[in-house]
Amino acid sequence: MAPAAPPLALWGIEAPPAPLSGGHRNRVMRAGGYVLKSTRRSAAALAWLGPLHTAAEAAGLIVPRLIPSTRGALVEGGWTCEPFIAGSPGTEADLAALPLAAFHRTTAALPQRPGFAAAADLAEGEAAGDIDLAALPPGLAAACRAAWRALLPLPRAAIHGDIAPHNLIRTREGRLALIDWDEARRDALAFDTGSGDPAIARALAAWEIAVCWQVEPERARKLASGFAPQSAP
Repeated sequence: MAPAAPPLALWGIEAPPAPLSGGHRNRVMRAGGYVLKSTRRSAAALAWLGPLHTAAEAAGLIVPRLIPSTRGALVEGGWTCEPFIAGSPGTEADLAALPLAAFHRTTAALPQRPGFAAAADLAEGEAAGDIDLAALPPGLAAACRAAWRALLPLPRAAIHGDIAPHNLIRTREGRLALIDWDEARRDALAFDTGSGDPAIARALAAWEIAVCWQVEPERARKLASGFAPQSAP
């Protein structure tokens, strides 16, 4: 568990921290021109974001790159630091303006994020990232595995993993910034682009249930209602 307050001195930050809204799974605080977030990710998983952010910038996006501490670490005491991006909240209309095709072309060769797995690989696996299928009721775990098999033939690349208006900021210069890369990994592009195919949509829903089961249990159980027989404990 992250400490009550981030170690600001390790980033040379003197401004007092204040809570920011929007962090459902992690604590988020702002201190002057910086944003501090609690994290469960390893140093290797955080370092993996570097090339991904480079690809996002090459596609035309603004991203909040992680700032190393004065000791050169990306995580200190369970906290990360990134620049605060000023602007207005993103909208549904902004989603259509995201250069996702260009972004995914430049991430196609990136390896899997340390500690993570693609959903289709978890059709036969057990745990990765925030997912532990052993923690789900057996019927629900089996339903998730079955749903993810629909993703096997789909192309993969490194993805953001949570494309939504609440993760977009329209800067004062009119550019789009994509924030909160906590769920980024190598997976089916449909996780970023969505799909009108019912089988793919079910696979995406299964992922949201499984990834939330332990970190956002109330949301997970609401989503699981009716998803499969025995979906509730």
